Amino acid sequence: MSETGDADQTNVIEGTEGGPENLSEIDPDTESDVERAARRTPPGKPLRVRDLRKEFGGLTAVDGVSFDIEEGSLTGLIGPNGAGKSTTFDCITGVHRPTGGSVHLRDEEITGLRPHRIANRGLVRTFQITRELTEMTVLENMLLAPRGQRGESLWRSVLPGARGGVRTQERELRDRAWETLERFEIDHLAEEYAGNLSGGQRKLLEMARALLTDPDVVLLDEPLAGVNPTLERKLLAQVHELREEGYTFLLVEHDMDVIMEHCERVIVMHQGRVLADDDPETVRADERVIDAYLGANV
Repeated sequence: MSETGDADQTNVIEGTEGGPENLSEIDPDTESDVERAARRTPPGKPLRVRDLRKEFGGLTAVDGVSFDIEEGSLTGLIGPNGAGKSTTFDCITGVHRPTGGSVHLRDEEITGLRPHRIANRGLVRTFQITRELTEMTVLENMLLAPRGQRGESLWRSVLPGARGGVRTQERELRDRAWETLERFEIDHLAEEYAGNLSGGQRKLLEMARALLTDPDVVLLDEPLAGVNPTLERKLLAQVHELREEGYTFLLVEHDMDVIMEHCERVIVMHQGRVLADDDPETVRADERVIDAYLGANV
């Protein structure tokens, strides 16, 4: 079973087959109490995944996955290779269109929306292999990230009465980009081409760029893979600081020490399903998890 799959294997389109693009299009006067309750994300749980399923031909990569993510939490998502972790991320963030199930961000269904629409609603992700624009500078990569840029509107860019607002916002965004680069200690690389960065520096850039979108929820897909211990500590310190500021994280990571020491909750996947969902100590002692994944690592 392939965990990641090829994005070209499925058409990522807006909306779900046979239904509205999002649940805001449903006439509230025709909804039952059950339907209204089903689409409401509980307070303090900005991300809700229900019965998520993804099939590639005859292979089921994700098989009825359900979980909620608590506000301001750092939740770990673990499991053996092929468990469906990255495919779950891909379905949540619009890289793949789910075969079934739903994803809600706050009170809005985002199932099947394109990745940029999901990001504009406040859910962003990083990737196992960073995806910076290599022929642009670090600063230019950062300036592409913020949502709602006035300069993206043609008429605001060309009309004399509107250009002032565009320039003002651009200055503000540039200041924010510099502040974020300083926070991640890569401001000295601002004018360097992103393609010239080391692997660890690219990880920092990707996380900094994600932060500049003002996200409600950040999905981190193996952010520590291939980085040295010093950079690992720096990245984890940033995540904890951001949590204290109210950001919410879902983390895929194979380093069990990192998961058990830094996450307050752990979701375990196995063969496309959720095997366990609890605090680290309970998960570590779960015989099913030991047999399926942890083994001698406990």
